[in-house]
Amino acid sequence: MPFQRRQRFSFQRSSRSERHHRGSRLGPRATDGQEFDLDGSVFLLNDGGKVRSDSDFIFYNNKTSSDGSVSHNGDNRSGEGDGDDETVDINLSQVPADVDKIAVCVTIHEGGTRGQNFGQVSKAYIRVLNKDGGSEIARYDLSEDASTDTAMIFGEVYRNGSEWKFRAVGQGYQGGLGPLAQNYGVNV
Repeated sequence: MPFQRRQRFSFQRSSRSERHHRGSRLGPRATDGQEFDLDGSVFLLNDGGKVRSDSDFIFYNNKTSSDGSVSHNGDNRSGEGDGDDETVDINLSQVPADVDKIAVCVTIHEGGTRGQNFGQVSKAYIRVLNKDGGSEIARYDLSEDASTDTAMIFGEVYRNGSEWKFRAVGQGYQGGLGPLAQNYGVNV
């Protein structure tokens, strides 16, 4: 199901499964020849929008959350091959009660020093799959121009009462991974 920016959906209404797989595909446009290294990351956030500790920042150097609810499946540095470039597994039934939101982000590694930004990235999307059956239950294609941004908040999984929902965000962020992580309360 394709989504537009700020559109939402309920996991409970779309799937009985609590285990979901988040995948993304990012295709760089032709540039000066330097390769793009696009990195997926996830932040487990409390009701104040901050991580409870630095271990709530899941990325290529911290692949599993301390509670085991989120796991990053590795860094694809080239973007080569078919399918999703980077994937994250989220088991909503294991997410601690004091986590209200899960921010799903992508950054361009060394984008600032290489002169790279999301305005040079084509075919960027995030999708949510039912882990048990593999069916796609949500997809957000980033079509808006984020010409100077080197980090992007693609989407959020958040609690709404007793159910989990997904919101397509599509918000660009300046400065790359470090400033983005600091914004969420990570000590960088």
